[in-house]
Amino acid sequence: MQNQQYGFDTNEINPLGSLDEWEEDVLERYPDPEVETAKKSKEEFRNYETTVRDTVKEFYRLNHRYQTYDFVKEKKSNFLQFNKREMPVWEAFNFLNQLVDDSDPDTDLDQFQHLLQTSEAIRRDGHPDWMILTGLMHDMGKVLCLFGEPQWAVVGDTFPVGCAYSDKIVYPEFFKNNPDYSNPDYNSRFGVYEKGCGLRNVQMSWGHDEYIYQMLKDYIPEEGLYMLRFHSFYAWHREGEYDYLLDDHDREMLKWVKLFNPYDLYSKSPNPPNIQELKPYYESLIKKYLPETLKF
Repeated sequence: MQNQQYGFDTNEINPLGSLDEWEEDVLERYPDPEVETAKKSKEEFRNYETTVRDTVKEFYRLNHRYQTYDFVKEKKSNFLQFNKREMPVWEAFNFLNQLVDDSDPDTDLDQFQHLLQTSEAIRRDGHPDWMILTGLMHDMGKVLCLFGEPQWAVVGDTFPVGCAYSDKIVYPEFFKNNPDYSNPDYNSRFGVYEKGCGLRNVQMSWGHDEYIYQMLKDYIPEEGLYMLRFHSFYAWHREGEYDYLLDDHDREMLKWVKLFNPYDLYSKSPNPPNIQELKPYYESLIKKYLPETLKF
C-alpha cells in the first residue's frame, strides 16, 4: 500500500525487529562512561559503517528521508487533537505493553518495566517526585506505534526541521534524500527561524518525545517537560549542536536534560521490578500530578 501524500510504502516502513534496537544503537554511540571508558574511543563508537546493524541503518534512511517540515506539521495537526483514545493512566501502561516483542531474545521486560526501572533509579538517587514521574512517563509516547505510526516516526534521534541539518546527527548523508534538503526555505543555517529564537519556537522531528511532551505539558514542571521533549535530541545535549537556535532558557534547562538522560539509557536491568509492590507509591504519585485519564 502506497502512502499518497509522502510516497512511502506502508508495508516497508518498520525495519527494526523491535523498538529496543534503536536504544541499543544509542548505547553503542553513547556508552555508560563508568563502564566503557577504557574500551573504545568516541570515534570508534561513531563508526556506523562497521558497527551498526543493517536494520538500524535502514531505519535512519527512512527517518531522514521522510521527516520533513510539512510532515511534522501534519502529524501534529492529526495527533495533538488527542482524540484517538482516552483511558485511566494505569490502563495506559497496559496499552503500552502491547508493544512487547516476543521475538526479541535479549530481554523479557515489557515497556512498563523499563519505565519503572528508569523511575526507580531516579527515586533511589533522591530526586524530586516530579522527576520520578517524568521517568515513569517518558516513553509513553511510543503508543504512536499502536495507532499505526511507522517506527521511524515514533523513535529515533530527534532534530530540528525547517533549517539545515547538523552533520552531527547520526547518518547525516541520508538527509540528501529529504525534499527539505534542497529547499531554499529550509536548508539554510536558520531556515524558518531566527537566531536565538529558543527551542520552544522550533519544530522538532515527529516522534514519541514530542507527543508525550504535548500530552503532559500542563501537568509537570518545566524541567520535566524539557526532559520529555528533548531526551532524544542527542545532537544538542550530547554533541553541542544548534547553539545558534538556543535562548538563555534553553541553556539553563540543558542541565536537566543531561541529568535525566543517563537514567533512561543506563537503568535497564534483566531483573524486573516488583510492580505490585511499587504500585501504591506510583498510584499516589500519578494522582498528585496527573488527571484520572489521559487522552491519546
